[in-house]
Amino acid sequence: MTAVTGTAARVDVNRTGPQPVRATLADGREILFFSAGEPTVPGVDHRDLPPRPAESPTRLRRDPQIGDWVMIAPARQQRTYQPPRAMCPLCPDPDGRSSEIPAADYEVAVFENRFPSLSTAAVGSGFVLPAATGLGIETAGYGRCEVVCFTSDHDGSFARLTAARARLVVDVWAHRTADLLARDGVAEVYCFENRGEEIGVTLAHPHGQIYAYPFRTRRTAGVLGRAAAYRVDTGRNLFEDILAREVDGGERVLVRTEHVTAFVPFAARWPAEVHVYPNRHCRNLTELTDPEADDLARAYLTVLRGYDALYGAPLPYVASWHQYRSAADGSGPAGDEAEGYLHAELFSIRRSADKLKYLAGSESGRDAFVTDKTPEQIAAELRAAIGRSRRLG
Repeated sequence: MTAVTGTAARVDVNRTGPQPVRATLADGREILFFSAGEPTVPGVDHRDLPPRPAESPTRLRRDPQIGDWVMIAPARQQRTYQPPRAMCPLCPDPDGRSSEIPAADYEVAVFENRFPSLSTAAVGSGFVLPAATGLGIETAGYGRCEVVCFTSDHDGSFARLTAARARLVVDVWAHRTADLLARDGVAEVYCFENRGEEIGVTLAHPHGQIYAYPFRTRRTAGVLGRAAAYRVDTGRNLFEDILAREVDGGERVLVRTEHVTAFVPFAARWPAEVHVYPNRHCRNLTELTDPEADDLARAYLTVLRGYDALYGAPLPYVASWHQYRSAADGSGPAGDEAEGYLHAELFSIRRSADKLKYLAGSESGRDAFVTDKTPEQIAAELRAAIGRSRRLG
């Protein structure tokens, strides 16, 4: 098995990412502007918004059958849904009267979600989940939900960003990851993008989100548990071996650079599923070196542009970043998160040019996926699509 990763060699990361210009929206929520060039000058938010609730508008309830924490957020029923372009809340608004972003223009903007699934209201920094015993366990929905606007261009997309702008977004994700993981009560930070009405996106403007959970999600807990068992069985890191196997075989690899590899996974569950790994074992975006961050941004763009070339139209997708905590003192990762390996997971629900993949009985009722194409076929189609996207520029 080819040795493509490793943890023995220490790599000093002296990355100094962009520092935000901070401002406050009319209801007290924070907004941050990130720029690679001249800093954005925030305007004043003149909207007459209702004050933020003194108590958390969301609740957490524990499912006693599975053990999951479920976020109960009824206020999200009121969130903005497919507004006309002139009323887009993510477009820049220098007058500060119609948008969440009071500025003449911006490069990347991040703000607290007005209709969050998790809230910092009236909890402070000492939040602790209640003991997971018994029935009827409920607590405040503590956490933080942020919106990340990738561009001020309403008609743009992540795939159409320049490599430099995509790198800026990677740095913004890293900044927010470091900030949120450092807060008491935050157990996991999840950066993601939903793209397309078919996925359920309510705003067309290019944007993603960040959730800071007060609990470890079931997906992360399951992955880390499997990685820990693999370490006991083999003495090796699960993710490093997955990457090495994909590189050795090569039939599912889409992009391979000095620092990054993108591939269709061996047991892909979704149409057009792709994983993007740094070649060196990093646990979260803050641990990337500058060359790694550059390569990651370019490889990520290559995959997204291939997505849009796959069927000759914008592809609906979910793009999610798997990240794990490192020890705050810099000595290494904390606990079982030592096995965690930063990677992006992208997938689409479109299984052909005119058909969607629905999560029906087996998938929704039992989490047992059925795929309609082999991962090797998916990889071949995506490699051809990436080739077309490169020829079209």
